[in-house]
Amino acid sequence: MSENYMEKMKELGISEEVVNQVLAVAKRMDDKGLVNSFAGNISAKVDGKIYITPTGQNKGLLTPEKIAVVNQDGERIFGMKETSEIIMHSMAYDICEENGWDVGGVVHSHSKVLTAFSMAGLDVETTALPEMMGNFHKIPCAPYGAPGTKFIMTMAEPYFAEGYRIVLLGNHGSLAVGRTVEEAMNVVEACESIAEQILITKYILGGEASLDVDEIARFFDIYKENRLGRVK
Repeated sequence: MSENYMEKMKELGISEEVVNQVLAVAKRMDDKGLVNSFAGNISAKVDGKIYITPTGQNKGLLTPEKIAVVNQDGERIFGMKETSEIIMHSMAYDICEENGWDVGGVVHSHSKVLTAFSMAGLDVETTALPEMMGNFHKIPCAPYGAPGTKFIMTMAEPYFAEGYRIVLLGNHGSLAVGRTVEEAMNVVEACESIAEQILITKYILGGEASLDVDEIARFFDIYKENRLGRVK
């Protein structure tokens, strides 16, 4: 990054560290095939500013000066034009904050299996995989809301209010939140793998061997305890 950009960032109170965190997650998504060349977006929120990937850019080829920074008034103060999904990201932060979440990162992915479930309008759920039940309970699928509008989050809001860390957006991939953008990415990566296992077991192999009722209840109780640490 040039000295001029560094000086401008300092003048505007923009964190180079946060810019690099968003870049690292963008490259990780691209490397792992969790997003295509133009879909998906990533953001971090620190000190009231949203650091977000730009519109129409390959996530694996982003550079620091391309990351958009939007202030509390919704004005871009640095970088390229922000993604059209800035409304969704901004609302996600607001909804989580209203419900007592400590959320500093949002990742919207078009990963293959989670997106397929969203296109089918199906929740991702199982009673056979402890890691899924204890960590996520399920991945609910919200009704469709038009991309680039507030209606995506209008449909997804009830699920985030309940404490879900990831929600399928009807016909539009997934949205995950975390205390940091890295944590939100960890959720996406874990849930894409889990969704693939459930797809194979339930829909290709023809069924799953559920745990017994007491074990299912135990893991769902673990989830509830973890959720209490995130929401009011």
